[in-house]
Amino acid sequence: MSKRAAVVLVTGFVITDILITYILKKQTEKTTYIIENIEPIPIRKMGFYEKYIKRILDVLCATGTIICFAPLYLVIAVLVKIKLGSPILFTQERPGMIDSNGKETVFKMYKFRSMTDEKDNHGDLLSDEIRITPFGRWLRETSLDELGEVINIINGTMSVIGPRPQLVRDLIFMTKEQRQRHTAKPGLSGLAQVHGRNSISWENKFNWDLKYINNINFFADVKIMLDSIGKALIKREGITMDGMATAQDFGDYLLNSGKISQDEYDKKQKRARII
Repeated sequence: MSKRAAVVLVTGFVITDILITYILKKQTEKTTYIIENIEPIPIRKMGFYEKYIKRILDVLCATGTIICFAPLYLVIAVLVKIKLGSPILFTQERPGMIDSNGKETVFKMYKFRSMTDEKDNHGDLLSDEIRITPFGRWLRETSLDELGEVINIINGTMSVIGPRPQLVRDLIFMTKEQRQRHTAKPGLSGLAQVHGRNSISWENKFNWDLKYINNINFFADVKIMLDSIGKALIKREGITMDGMATAQDFGDYLLNSGKISQDEYDKKQKRARII
């Protein structure tokens, strides 16, 4: 390839990336909203790396992933279509980084689908244990289902490294201190994921997240990234918890461990449904 052709090719990739980023960002603005009926938390001051450099590295990593692993994306998409049907991508609302008013935003997170849509006679979805297939379990154990989150990295709702975005209903059960994790952009992987993922307690997860946001820097992100690859591809640390198909919700954990009453649990779940 000539030098001129190489320059044209690189320029084409850059222009395409800018256009895709712009389009996804505009689409995201239509579906992202701020949680208004929640008490605000203090805004954390960001360092130079987090404020100016981290986003550039996120876009470069996400773009490089799509280019390098395009065949893998295609294979996974085809297998999901054949084994699980449509849609290929699963979307779910998750709490994201707090806005300038100290309240969390809610965004749509994308993953490759890993469950069927099987329902009971009343039209309600069956339990996760029934709907997850061997193929879907393999996708989760290898974290390949999370490759869809590259879309979130490109549109700016997520980062490569940061606290993992929990469910919206989990947010309602968090203390103000635990919600400090939302002063950083949620990530594809984080410090809690390389220190046990779902084999550690919820309290330990949040402690690792708080430790991360207090020391966000380039070298820490690179180390977490490398450790994450080893955990996902070599050790295959999955998403299960105590033999369950998926991790236990934070609220359910608090209720089952006797840390909150049934009445408090019901009230908070009602708030979560309103949000």
